[in-house]
Amino acid sequence: MAFLNKEVKKEFPEGFLWGGAVAANQCEGAYLEDGKQMSTADIKARGFFGGLRRDADYYPTHKAIDFYHTYKSDLKLMAEANFNIFRTSINWARIYPTGEEETPNQKGLDFYHDMFKYCHELGMKVMVTISHYETPLYLVDTYGGWDNRKFIEFYMKFVRTIVDNLDDVVDYWLTFNEIGNAAVKPICWDAACIYPDSENLLQRMYQAAHHQFVASALAVKYIHQHSNHAKVGAMIAYKTVYPYTCNPKDVIAAEKEKRKEYFFSDVQVRGKYPDYIWQYFEENNIKITFEEGDEEIIASYPVDFITFSYYRSRVVSSEETEAAEKIIDTNTLEGIVNPYLPKTGWGWSVDPDGLMLALQDLYDRYQKPLFISENGLGAIDTVEEGNVINDDYRIDYMRKHVQAMQRAIEKGVDLFGYTMWGPIDIVSNGTGQMSKRYGIIYVDLDDEGNGTGNRYLKKSYNWYKTVIGTNGKDLGIE
Repeated sequence: MAFLNKEVKKEFPEGFLWGGAVAANQCEGAYLEDGKQMSTADIKARGFFGGLRRDADYYPTHKAIDFYHTYKSDLKLMAEANFNIFRTSINWARIYPTGEEETPNQKGLDFYHDMFKYCHELGMKVMVTISHYETPLYLVDTYGGWDNRKFIEFYMKFVRTIVDNLDDVVDYWLTFNEIGNAAVKPICWDAACIYPDSENLLQRMYQAAHHQFVASALAVKYIHQHSNHAKVGAMIAYKTVYPYTCNPKDVIAAEKEKRKEYFFSDVQVRGKYPDYIWQYFEENNIKITFEEGDEEIIASYPVDFITFSYYRSRVVSSEETEAAEKIIDTNTLEGIVNPYLPKTGWGWSVDPDGLMLALQDLYDRYQKPLFISENGLGAIDTVEEGNVINDDYRIDYMRKHVQAMQRAIEKGVDLFGYTMWGPIDIVSNGTGQMSKRYGIIYVDLDDEGNGTGNRYLKKSYNWYKTVIGTNGKDLGIE
């Protein structure tokens, strides 16, 4: 009899990808420059949940941090922090300004090709999110949201163009950012281009999600056929879910919420609608229109790997536990307060153990390579004399989440990369603020866009540089 003992991984694997992630609409600015027209992000007003408006006095995405003009110096700072991967998106309205053009905007293609080529020159791989809340506004005004099937072909025209022109400088493609948000009311505008106050909202959101599943599969098909190197991944928003108590009814409620999250990765990874979703559709009178060939396309072209954002966990209860008084401000999307966890200044729970559980659960469920494409701490930073920013709170947050990643790797999870959100201060998508800062690089701009725009290195910059340089061995623990 022979015994098989497999060595347990104790460290981050050789070649692990470390870097940072941004979205084009939150950093580039130049919103009408070089042929670009308005995207859906460009009508989000400033301030804390400023909302969708056509008459606001200031839109933070219009200027953002001017990355469109400063990308070389900004990327150089990231490379000097030992980044070996950079994740960003392509602003659809910079390639097809209205979405209906037959010929793409060459200046837009040139901009992204130059940027991605420069990343490679600096030693960074490139991960591109094809659709990251940047749909041409004209398409939405003319055709509605993603529940209109016409969006599949508009999207595929965009995909074919960027793959044909940029694949030589792109290493990884992601089809949609946080695809599950297409069916989450507060942010369905971002993901599905549907106004949150629309009639028949739940029906529209899930029909939109179906069209994105088809579009994602078609994108995987096209990239696999036209690239000899690139891999294609899913990108989901993941929040570890806990029951409020050990009351079985709470546990059942938590499992129900988990399935609502898993639905989106189940379809993209397993290639079919899971059996459990049909009961949910029946309970909510949701009727998904499938056209001939949809099931075959979804089944034939699943993603190669899974990426996800992780910022916080959630607590769920059933009505029987009468936990309504525990609900906090719904603007945070937090739900019931977890008394065992600290919170950020914006009310988000800080739960690195939840990240370890997320990695275990996703890998156990799918056995696909995983990549953490967003994780970070939004906080108010203070600039001290000499432009010093001592953000020890960010270092503490990141250190604990890196340790959680390492524990997951020890438990057998195949994790191949991590891009913090966001390496440089950018406009918050959720609140339209610059003061909600995630970066290890400070940008001197306030919530009204005032300031020098100068970049300063925070204390966390040198900490993260050391972490990457030692492949996670030195976390600055004395």
